[in-house]
Amino acid sequence: MMSSLPPVKGDRIICELPLYFTRDAAVHTKDGFNVTVKEACHRHKTGLSHIGSFGWSPQNRLNVAKVIVVGDVGVGKTCLINRFCKDTFDKTYKATIGVDFEMERFEVLGVPFSLQLWDTAGQERFRCVASTYYRGAQAIIVVFDLSNYNSLDHAREWLEDAMRDNDPSSVLLFLVGTKKDLSHPDLLAQMEQEAVRLSEEIRAEYWAVSALSGESVRNFFLRIASLTFEASVLSELERKSRQASDIVKISNNCDESYKKRQSSCCH
Repeated sequence: MMSSLPPVKGDRIICELPLYFTRDAAVHTKDGFNVTVKEACHRHKTGLSHIGSFGWSPQNRLNVAKVIVVGDVGVGKTCLINRFCKDTFDKTYKATIGVDFEMERFEVLGVPFSLQLWDTAGQERFRCVASTYYRGAQAIIVVFDLSNYNSLDHAREWLEDAMRDNDPSSVLLFLVGTKKDLSHPDLLAQMEQEAVRLSEEIRAEYWAVSALSGESVRNFFLRIASLTFEASVLSELERKSRQASDIVKISNNCDESYKKRQSSCCH
């Protein structure tokens, strides 16, 4: 049966782990995917995922990562998403009402993978509505405006809100400065120093982008797809391993040994 899904775009096919924006503010500084993840994907592609004490297959669970995007009103959350998803930039500002949603498809190490991008409202009156969508996130993107220090100052508050309904040990964090093209070089340098300092404190990966020009936007989302995919596969492999270790094996030999002990006790 033919799949009704459109083919993955050529620039969404990920064979190598995309590099971080700056090493000073990257939680994951390794050069490539985890070896275990690469082996699991290879077994899946070659039809050998059943081999071993436990296997992994994308069909075991939906291969989708939920990503929520939070930040002050007007920092460019929607423009950031639209630049990547639609390769467009709308100069007419329209505040997001509640939550908008985009689904973007990738191929990582030969395996289909998708990101659910939840664009949440930054206005205070919609904050409670948006927060109901925070639960179950695999990644959180906290966005601030590189030309507005207050938006960076509020980043910590947005992160705290987003983490209330999520497990800190299983969520990848990204701190993203937008409107890089609008920031004066002196202010940009100062803002980036503060952003790197904050990212180290909250264990987030820092990126500076421009939705207007598209600078670093594609690489940023490829990075998110890669890291969330890797985390998803490792989590599934760990779950399978725990299931395998919990199985109690009963053999005929054990049964015979038990009968002998029972017999000797009776004499």
